[in-house]
Amino acid sequence: MAEIKEYRGHIRNWRELCSELGLDAGLPREKRETAIIEAAYEKWGREMADHIYGMFAFYLWDEKNSKIFAMRDQFGTKPFYYYITKDNRLLCGTMIRGIMEQEGFVKELNEKMLQIYMTLTYVAGEDTFFKGVKKLMPGHWLEFSDGKLEIGRYWTPTFAPDKSKNVEQWADEIHSTLKHIFTEVKEEGETVESFLSGGVDSSYVLAMSDAKRADSCGYDEERFDESRVAAKTAELLGVEHSVANIQPKDYFDIVPYVMYNMEQPLGDASAIVFTLGCLATAKHTKICYSGEGADEFFGGYNMYRNAERYGDNLKTFYVGNTNIMKEDEKQRILKHYDPDYLPIDLVKYIYDETEGLDPLTKMSDVDIQIWLEGDIYLNVDKMSTAAGLEIRMPLTDRRIFDIASRMPSEYKVTEEQNKVAFRTAAAKVLPEEIAFRKKLGFIVPIRIWLADERYNADVRAKFGSDMAAQFFDLDEINAIFNDYVGGNSDNWRKVWTIYTFLVWYEEYFVKR
Repeated sequence: MAEIKEYRGHIRNWRELCSELGLDAGLPREKRETAIIEAAYEKWGREMADHIYGMFAFYLWDEKNSKIFAMRDQFGTKPFYYYITKDNRLLCGTMIRGIMEQEGFVKELNEKMLQIYMTLTYVAGEDTFFKGVKKLMPGHWLEFSDGKLEIGRYWTPTFAPDKSKNVEQWADEIHSTLKHIFTEVKEEGETVESFLSGGVDSSYVLAMSDAKRADSCGYDEERFDESRVAAKTAELLGVEHSVANIQPKDYFDIVPYVMYNMEQPLGDASAIVFTLGCLATAKHTKICYSGEGADEFFGGYNMYRNAERYGDNLKTFYVGNTNIMKEDEKQRILKHYDPDYLPIDLVKYIYDETEGLDPLTKMSDVDIQIWLEGDIYLNVDKMSTAAGLEIRMPLTDRRIFDIASRMPSEYKVTEEQNKVAFRTAAAKVLPEEIAFRKKLGFIVPIRIWLADERYNADVRAKFGSDMAAQFFDLDEINAIFNDYVGGNSDNWRKVWTIYTFLVWYEEYFVKR
């Protein structure tokens, strides 16, 4: 008999699973999904995820075999952590703070993770900033029995380009698949809103949904503000539109809240805006759609256009979507630097798995396995949960990825355009000016605000603190900060990454 101990997620194909597993489809959602997980484990064991579409992380107690079994979905949309105590017991769950509260946990900083963080701006791979706390990686299961831990991988992204279709046929497949997914992502009685930026992903999701309201973030600084474009999209689609206007004081004031609820430091400046957006949206809905996944699956980032010229050199430097600090700079800045602990080592297995494939596919796969899990999905899950908001991501689905995995790269990225086939699909329900609008990204005026003395006092104070001196050469990090304030705006990411680590450290190791 299997008994769920902790579960978070949303199962999309619950109707089919209830029928196949002989369960009552009329159960309340929480009980229904728990019953599905337990019954699926009893029937399929480690292969159960092959039958489930959706987002999930859980662990259960298998009474018959006296073991703990845990599993995380294919893309890592929900987090899962584990820790082995000194007396060889397993502590695990979807929240690090939940593990920290249990008997046997010893809180220690894993300082080596700073070397990864200073390059990527997020925590990548299995390790965390808490010594001994590991992430169960996407597409993996875990078993713990008789004091022995076993971890296995049940899903690996694979790519097999199919040259038999043209761009319109690929677009048709994307569109019909997404249309089907939208029959599953909400059920009768649920009211769902949709996040909306100026980009094609969120616009396409909104157009395909029955959401009657779209939610955006905006700024007084017009050149950073996509909410004006989003408003035109909402008007075109006939939906109500609300905008959370983000002020710099609110942005800086909420950073400690974000770092605490994130449980790991995250140097992605858009995470703070996303948090404020979630808090505003949660005032009038409990469920919201969001468009994550399409950029990584279908070639959405502008840097992907350089893939061919990078060629085989990728495996020497490409560690994902962000790479803000090189090893020589980290060696100057960090008090404790280990030359054998390198970000590139985190992705070597991915390059082994994609040997022989084209450069764009390699870049995409690194971002699917590393960046999405470590930054995007972590941010979405942690900050929506803190706000009491449930976010569903229709584009993050194995069936959508399956299309992308078979699509030749020329239908993803050309010299002129990214996400070509995906945009062509979106143009079936959106005007071309929206479907083919240039990608801006979730830009934030932080590069301006951070230099403003009205808002950066805490940054300056932390850069000169005894706390910072434990980890950094203060002269070096203040030189970066002063260079940025003096006009070198490119340095804002480095400043922000150092600052967010210090805020997180203060939350978990100084205040508590």
